[in-house]
Amino acid sequence: MNISKVLAADGDAITVQNSTNIWIDHCELSSDRDHDKDYYDGLLDVTHGSDFVTISNTYFHDHWKGSLVGHSDKNSGEDTGHLRVTYYGNHWHNINSRMPSFRFGTGHVYNTYFESCHDGINTRQSAQILVESNVFAAVSKPLFSTDSGYAVARENDFGSGGNNAPRGTVLRMPYNYSTIPSTEVKAAVIRKAGATLVYA
Repeated sequence: MNISKVLAADGDAITVQNSTNIWIDHCELSSDRDHDKDYYDGLLDVTHGSDFVTISNTYFHDHWKGSLVGHSDKNSGEDTGHLRVTYYGNHWHNINSRMPSFRFGTGHVYNTYFESCHDGINTRQSAQILVESNVFAAVSKPLFSTDSGYAVARENDFGSGGNNAPRGTVLRMPYNYSTIPSTEVKAAVIRKAGATLVYA
């Protein structure tokens, strides 16, 4: 799917709410940054206790607020113990923030390419994120915490930025997966991510 320029009044480009076992793959999601940050809403938001969600091989670009996991600091009752979300093989380009912004849940971000963005992965409100084998090129804040979020980071190329999140407790995921080295991520992601049929 290729979804672009969804106005804030109409919601996000893709919204996942109260849902379980969701896979979003090979999409292109965008708007523009010619308007103020509230003219459009999020590109892909996962909220209201959703669980076991995977977002893969997707191209996010030219937008203010990329992807939100957990919509409110006040929604811990519904979200705690849920919001287990994996992002892999995605390409983020010219996004201002939320790549993703993650509250309460458990996240996994791996083999992803972030290019010319501002705020990268934001772990907050007790979220625990495992961040593996990603590349950040010209990203001001690749990985950071607000309001007691945590992360374990390994084999990432943070470029000129860094990791400013306190160390978390999630060292592995309860599923089988393999990573490629960060030195191979850019070429692999650019070749596959987006509304394409390339899987090899």
